Amino acid sequence: MIGALVGAGVIVPSTDGRSVLIGRRTTAGEPPTWSLPGGKVDHPGESFEEAAARELAEETGIVLPASGMRVLAVLLDHELGRTRLTAAVLAPPSDAPAEVTEPHACAGWERLPVDALPEPMFYPSAQVLASWLPGHPAPDGTHRYPIARPPIARPIA
Repeated sequence: MIGALVGAGVIVPSTDGRSVLIGRRTTAGEPPTWSLPGGKVDHPGESFEEAAARELAEETGIVLPASGMRVLAVLLDHELGRTRLTAAVLAPPSDAPAEVTEPHACAGWERLPVDALPEPMFYPSAQVLASWLPGHPAPDGTHRYPIARPPIARPIA
């Protein structure tokens, strides 16, 4: 069995909320798919938000603060016989241009309408998008754990 993977998928909506940043994934040994930016939590002590900000900058050249990232859900799957834990991370809206910084893994970045997303979608990206878009189907075999936000504290009278 292949070791477990822990990572983050990053949703970067446009400032008008009508589109999202999607890349043409061309990783060797895999069929081509469409994918959100993201990747593994690599560094000791790194949070999902920090990994999301780092991966976004590494893959696209877009620099957004980790403090502005928000974890929407944690997703668990066992696709291809390996355990994978993926955080669905919502980045602050951005229209910054995305660069192809990893041409061995991505053939280009586009902002595509949220109501007309392309197929086939990379499995973890489909999971992450389903955590953000109402009605977007999650792939079979996904265990989704939405992050509950605590209510706003009120002063005690």
